[in-house]
Amino acid sequence: MADPYSTLGIARGASEAEIKSAYRKLAKELHPDRNKDNPKASEKFSAVTSAYDLLSDKDKRARFDRGEIDADGNPAAPFGFGGGAGGGFRGRPGQGGGFEFQEGADFGDIFEGLFSGGGAGRRGGGGFGGFGRNAPPQKGANVTYRLAVQFVDAATLAPQRITLQDGKTIDLKLPAGVETGTQMRLSGKGQAGPAGAGDAIVTIEVKPHAFFERDGDNVLLNLPITLDEAVKGGKVKVPTVDGPVMLGVPAGATSGKTLRLRGKGFTGKSGQRGDQLVTLMIDIPADDPTLQSLVENWQDRRAVRTHLGV
Repeated sequence: MADPYSTLGIARGASEAEIKSAYRKLAKELHPDRNKDNPKASEKFSAVTSAYDLLSDKDKRARFDRGEIDADGNPAAPFGFGGGAGGGFRGRPGQGGGFEFQEGADFGDIFEGLFSGGGAGRRGGGGFGGFGRNAPPQKGANVTYRLAVQFVDAATLAPQRITLQDGKTIDLKLPAGVETGTQMRLSGKGQAGPAGAGDAIVTIEVKPHAFFERDGDNVLLNLPITLDEAVKGGKVKVPTVDGPVMLGVPAGATSGKTLRLRGKGFTGKSGQRGDQLVTLMIDIPADDPTLQSLVENWQDRRAVRTHLGV
């Protein structure tokens, strides 16, 4: 995996807000639903999400910056072990969690200057201190998941069911303020390890809706109304994330007028729900002889464009 900072296009000293902002921008551009004919976009989306998973975790980010883990979250080989093309040694995982080395290699000169006491590290019985078999047991690796959540479910915080790698299913309670990029940590649901299982990290992707849009904690909707509904006013049925409701349209309503349905938006981090903002759009039939006859001898003589300077 490439360097996560490069993948997100940010500097190593980037703040948490900058990391989140960069991920949101890239996730929106590369989301599979918007790039159905571009398989490379899906690969990039996966790489961007993995990079965000690592850098948004303070502990993982610190360990990566110190070189303790690689970009995939796996432990980095100590002192560059692993064996290069011309290296004098190669390592592989040992039974005790450390490394076993091939016979015939003398590491005395290599390690002699790395530990206190000169060559005491190889002369005494202590070996290399905490290195190798004396290292503390580690927890199992974390496992990452991506969960696509329907727009309405995210707005209403509907429970979500996810299937883990072991085949078990869990019902998740979405957190207030959920949005694309929100991460949920399931303790002990990762891979098993000597010191216990790792965690499952679930990254949420809120799917776009056919006619609702999100603006912060508010939901936006363009609502078509007929000419007679606009002129006379009255009650019209309006869809919301909680189901249809009746909305009062004032007489003489114009296209672009916005009405508010309180408490019909997303639940914010404060626990308060946003509103649904309904923008009226008057839909006039193109070829209605009755309507044409009605306005044949009528003209609205108001100067409705004066404020535009014309």
